[in-house]
Amino acid sequence: MAQISPTFSPLYRQIRGLILQALESGEWRPGQVIPSEQELAARFNVSQGTVRKAIDEMAADNILVRRQGRGTYVASHTDPRQMFRFLRLVPEESELLAHPKSIPIDCWRAKAGSEAARVLRIEPGAAIIILRRVLQFGRKPVVGDEIYLPEELYRGLDMEMLQVWNSSLYSLFETRFGLRMIRAKERIRAVAADRAAAELLQVDEGTPLLSVERVTYTYGDRPVEWRRGVYSTAEHFYLNDLA
Repeated sequence: MAQISPTFSPLYRQIRGLILQALESGEWRPGQVIPSEQELAARFNVSQGTVRKAIDEMAADNILVRRQGRGTYVASHTDPRQMFRFLRLVPEESELLAHPKSIPIDCWRAKAGSEAARVLRIEPGAAIIILRRVLQFGRKPVVGDEIYLPEELYRGLDMEMLQVWNSSLYSLFETRFGLRMIRAKERIRAVAADRAAAELLQVDEGTPLLSVERVTYTYGDRPVEWRRGVYSTAEHFYLNDLA
């Protein structure tokens, strides 16, 4: 029988992993500067070039942010450049995202069904928080979301907190609950508006919409949010840069 060799990981990837461990442990918080490349090289006993390559990759993945003359910072959802990182809906007349307004509709506690448990990797019946909200662009509803959250990570989240928060949901999750969203996986399909979606987005039943299902992950590739949304594309389109 053939022997399976261990997977080789380049040194800079190993350093990336060590930096991620430090981020996950809270050693450096969102918005804080991390040690210099020289300091990290000494800490991990590698060359500055190896550290630089690890940081370059993490900056490309929006985990870290380089600021000329100021150092390298942990990316934060409170940074205007990161605030709507996962929102790809832009107006037809511009590829610049106008800042939407989040309007909470409902927020309640429930027990995770089989699908929510599978997606969020929690036990069936575990406590979750479900919230519904609309994103308005210029007072016009464009996105309707239903969002599922493990309650153990979002204790204290309620309707009052959602109503007084005036920034993105991800900045709320980061600021109040210490959760930094690292990556997201989406599934998109075309659907026709049912009665509920039509009422929510103020369109006719049968109007073509985008159905967007997203799972968002924090450090350690842990899923911390599952959302199912409907997007009106009458005046917007979904923009995705492919490299």
